[in-house]
Amino acid sequence: MTDLFEEVEEQLRSDRYRRFARTALPWLLGFAAIALVATLGYWGWDVYRTKQIDAASEQYAEAMEAMRSGNPDKARELWTATSKSPAGAYKALSLMHLAAFAKEKRDVAGEMKLLDEAADAAPDPLIGDAARLKSAFALLDTAPLSEMEGRLKPLMEEGRPYRVQAREALAFAKLKAGDLKGARSDFVLLSQALDASPGVQARAQAAVGLIDAGSAKAVPAVVKAAIAQPPPSPIDPSMLMPPAGPGGQPQVTTPQ
Repeated sequence: MTDLFEEVEEQLRSDRYRRFARTALPWLLGFAAIALVATLGYWGWDVYRTKQIDAASEQYAEAMEAMRSGNPDKARELWTATSKSPAGAYKALSLMHLAAFAKEKRDVAGEMKLLDEAADAAPDPLIGDAARLKSAFALLDTAPLSEMEGRLKPLMEEGRPYRVQAREALAFAKLKAGDLKGARSDFVLLSQALDASPGVQARAQAAVGLIDAGSAKAVPAVVKAAIAQPPPSPIDPSMLMPPAGPGGQPQVTTPQ
């Protein structure tokens, strides 16, 4: 009798296992299929992204070489092509180079548009803030102080890469707007800032001296010429994104 009960119990367990398998198996197969599709999708996207970055790298390097060879038309054509790439760093840098062409033609509106697009496309503040700072420089002579403050104050926050240059530009903007007290305060801060270069500190001290001597009109030309460009920043865009594979990555500098 005991053997009979054990046989019946075993049969019942087998039936439960079969029912569980019939219920769970479709779900398990579905989860496995989703995981496989996700893995293949990510792999495909990564391959595509790598190819796009490599292509942008090659175009950017060709454009730099064309400029060095005295062929700006070809460089502009290549940078225009790279500016449409999904590779953020190369796209942003190419847009900044195109903005430099617009600046040569005194096309302020075109320059501003390209620089703003570069800032939006940049994957890192090192490039993005350079574009934002350049767009502020392009407006120094025409924009009201309120607009300059709106553009420059975010760049002056702790940890931003061009915070010193942004403060110096804002001091100049205040000076042009007739805010001598505000300009002097900014120049005093710059003269004492530990992260300011000796050149910035020296210019700030000279500006304070000129303001105190009643010669504030002599400051703008000196300061503007000194801060008209952020310092060249040797950056390899490949370092601002995940590794892009074996494609060569050119050494570049922030466009002047």
